[in-house]
Amino acid sequence: MNNKEIIRRVYADIFNGRNLALIKDFIREDYIQHNPEVDNGIEGVVKYFNQLFTKFPHFRIDIKRIIAEGDYVVVHTNAVGVDLPQGAAVVDIYRLENGKIVEHWDVIQPVPEKTANGHTMF
Repeated sequence: MNNKEIIRRVYADIFNGRNLALIKDFIREDYIQHNPEVDNGIEGVVKYFNQLFTKFPHFRIDIKRIIAEGDYVVVHTNAVGVDLPQGAAVVDIYRLENGKIVEHWDVIQPVPEKTANGHTMF
């Protein structure tokens, strides 16, 4: 499986499939997290998504595009089922080594109902 396919599986099986037991298959123990709301390591990810799934039972992530180059994969998504009417536009950046995620950054922005330019965020 290439890096893009690995990330696609993470979204399908772990995030949307809510199968947190698979995290160890895709994320390394010494995982570095740059989102200020999530702790480093596998346990930080599990804790964060358990809370998210409990608070937002209809949460899901719709992938709009995935771009991969070398060890990095960038995913542009719409996170829906959260406390934002149109969801959130999210750009996640992952760094992988030997088939596992070792580092993550993200940028999150609420999706507005209307835009000044008439274009969607996706």
